[in-house]
Amino acid sequence: MWKVAMSEEVGKAVQSVLERVKQAAARRPKTLPAVVPRLVAVSKTKPPDMIVEAYRQGQRNFGENYVNELVDKASDPLILESCPEIKWHFIGHLQKNNVNKLLGVPNLFLVETIDSPKLADKVNTSWQRLRGASSQRLKVMVQVNTSGEQSKHGLPPEDTVNTVKHIVSQCSALHFSGLMTIGRYGYDLTLGPNPDFQMLLSRRQEVCEGLKLPMEEVELSMGMSTDFEHAIEVGATNVRVGSIIFGNREYPNSPAPSPEKTTKTVSEEAAKKMHHLTVSEH
Repeated sequence: MWKVAMSEEVGKAVQSVLERVKQAAARRPKTLPAVVPRLVAVSKTKPPDMIVEAYRQGQRNFGENYVNELVDKASDPLILESCPEIKWHFIGHLQKNNVNKLLGVPNLFLVETIDSPKLADKVNTSWQRLRGASSQRLKVMVQVNTSGEQSKHGLPPEDTVNTVKHIVSQCSALHFSGLMTIGRYGYDLTLGPNPDFQMLLSRRQEVCEGLKLPMEEVELSMGMSTDFEHAIEVGATNVRVGSIIFGNREYPNSPAPSPEKTTKTVSEEAAKKMHHLTVSEH
């Protein structure tokens, strides 16, 4: 009985979030590239059968924060059998000693958290060695610490252009796909657009001008459960949504809740607030 209820809940949640993604995209200013936003369902701490259920609803992109958890899930027989077209995004902090393990993941689609030229080099050489010279290039994003918080990973905003330049010119096995940020938690949107998102937009502008890249080819990964609609309205092309699809995460070994762990009511209140904000802005 629980499984049936769970399946229905996940299915409804995926459809609901996809509809909200579509509506948010329709509210974007026409000056932004008309890229259809990609929904990444963040499945950390959730079991494979919930991923399979979301996949059955048409969801293809899934994100994980920890290398070991991603390795386990991507190699799970149920997922390998039921989700042949799954696309895995790595969205957590990547340590150099875990690079080889991560790059061995079946159906790895995008590493969103390259935060230094040295890490880019390591990923580049490992990918060449693991997949062969003729292999398809690995898509990567550069993570920028837009909020300047010590607790956040990502490179300082002023290093963005040089790091992207390094990847484009020195890392032949990598394909630079865009910029990613986490931003501060709980920003109050009644104060105006999220400054962390604005920062990522301006860094993209600099990258595109400095490297002569078309704007629509440089993605922006920003926005999570509480603010993905606002992120899309200001230009996100990739949003990472977990708790409103799969429910709150359980951390059995952790006495304190995760900083991003928000209750459904908070998400809904934030969504309402954002809706009023965006309606009044246009």
